[in-house]
Amino acid sequence: MESLAIKMAEIYVPAKRQGSLDPDKVEALAESMLEDGQTTPIQVRRGNNRYVLIEGLHRLEAMRALGENTIEALIVAARRH
Repeated sequence: MESLAIKMAEIYVPAKRQGSLDPDKVEALAESMLEDGQTTPIQVRRGNNRYVLIEGLHRLEAMRALGENTIEALIVAARRH
């Protein structure tokens, strides 16, 4: 897997993922990231000139809340059906 810093504006969050967002968890993660930084990268896959979020919605939203423009991400292969 390849890890790199990507622009958050290039990350698409599927609608089914957005419904599971917990604002309290986002706030707690943002506070933790202020002290320790981002310790675990999110997971995305490449798709249609953007990245599609696989794992890490709360980390992504915490970084947005902190005003960051980029986030560390692992690029994973799309699942084959």
